[in-house]
This record gives sequence, C-alpha cells and structure tokens, in this order.
Amino acid sequence: MSDLEVRQLRYFVAVAEELHFGRAAERLGMAQPPLSRAIRELERQLGVQLLVRTTRQVSLTRAGEVLLRDGRAALDAVAAAGRRTQEAGRAEPGLRLALKADYDAGLLPQILARYEQDPAAMPVSVHLGGRDEQAPALRDGRVDVALIPAPFDDRDLDFEPIATEPCLVALSVMDPLAARETLCLADLADRPGPSDVAAGRQLDLAQIFSLVELGRVVWYPPQSVARRHSRPGIVYRPVVDLTPLTLTVAWPRDARSPAVAAFVRAAVAVAETQAVRAG
Repeated sequence: MSDLEVRQLRYFVAVAEELHFGRAAERLGMAQPPLSRAIRELERQLGVQLLVRTTRQVSLTRAGEVLLRDGRAALDAVAAAGRRTQEAGRAEPGLRLALKADYDAGLLPQILARYEQDPAAMPVSVHLGGRDEQAPALRDGRVDVALIPAPFDDRDLDFEPIATEPCLVALSVMDPLAARETLCLADLADRPGPSDVAAGRQLDLAQIFSLVELGRVVWYPPQSVARRHSRPGIVYRPVVDLTPLTLTVAWPRDARSPAVAAFVRAAVAVAETQAVRAG
C-alpha cells in the first residue's frame, strides 16, 4: 500500500461528512465523476470498502468511520503545520491568544502584565471569537494559546484550570422572578436561553442583552461578566444549583514554544495569587 495523499484524504472527508457525492463535489469545487473515481481508487489502494453506496444514500462502513476520524485529525495537523511554519517565518513573530470576549474571569490584564516580564515573552495578538471556536483554532494552528471555559473538546490539547467562579442568571427587571433574591434551575426550566432563539447564529453580547431586557430570554453569565455589564433593564440573581464556570488556559499538546510556556506560567501564577487573596 502506498502512502495516502492529502488530496485523497480531503476528498474522502468531504464525501464522508456530506454522505452525498454531489454535495461533496460542489464543496470541493470539482465535478462528481472524478470524485467518485478518486474514492474508488482510494478503496482499491487501501484494500477495504469505505462507503456503502445505494441509489438512495451513501453510508460509512466501520473502516470508513475510522478513516474519517483519523483523516480529519491528519488534515488538521497538516493545516496547523503550515500555519505554524508561516508564523515562525514572520519577520516579527508573536503569540496569538484566543478567547471569547469577556470570558477571562477578569484576569487577562494581570496575566499579560506578568507575561511581559518573562524573557521568553513576545508581542501578543488577541483573537476574539464565539463559543467553541477557541479549541479548533488551537488544533489547526490559527492561534498558539487560549483561555477557554471548561468543558471543551480537548483532543490534542493540554490545559490547566486557572479560575472557577459562580454563574448567575440575567433576567429582565420586569420578570416576576427578578423580585426573588435567589433562584434554582427548576424556577427557570421553561425559560428559553439565547441559543433557543438564535436559529444557529452566534449572538454577540449586545444582542443577548437586548433579548434579556425584552424578556425574551434568560442568560447564565459567569459572575465576572455580570460584574462588568451592569444595565438598568437587567438584574442578576444567584442560582443555587447552577454549575460554576471553570476557566482554563489551553495550548497544543505538541507545542514547544518558549513563549507559550511563558504565557501558561503567567496565567497559573496570576490565578494562584488571586486565589490566595480570595482566601
């Protein structure tokens, strides 16, 4: 068996994810017949059947499921290698940090200040994204380190918890529950959240606040976010059985960058200092 090519993996992953040759060909920007031939050649090369094809549907065999899982990981690794190589070759390399806006437990200014004192520190560029975008960006090489609320998909990543804080519920001041000092999840069971009305879109904080003020949704931010965003139309209340949020610093498992190690050290040190003060 000869070695697999990146092109072959890209073709197969597209078909396996779409489970439709026509949609996969459109996604790849190619005609369907050569894509079908390429998949048949891949099966011949590997000596296994990857797909079950009928006139009505395409499905994965067990071997196909394995290649889809490992093929995705291989393509991510190739893409990450290219991006990291480009970053290393920049005239002015730096450290790329990813996080969701405001989800830093209020620690980021202190972390950056401590990091800048380390001899291995490099200029930091901050990459803000929506929920669940940070871990994929680490895996594919778009960023070097991230602050991520747990739990998250930690495949091929290492991480350290740095802060745990309670989450609150954000309610409209007109909501009858706003008169209560504390709540439990059962009180809020029938209330929609932002994701229930977003129709698959990522909502920014301004949109979420507007929906809360109108009484359309309730929202569960960590305490540090609530502290930063006091608004006259919104009240925040403790929820006694709501799981606290744990913030982590995460980085690729195969990272060998002194700058990444310095940032992790800074994040852990700041977190330990804050914990001592809180205690």
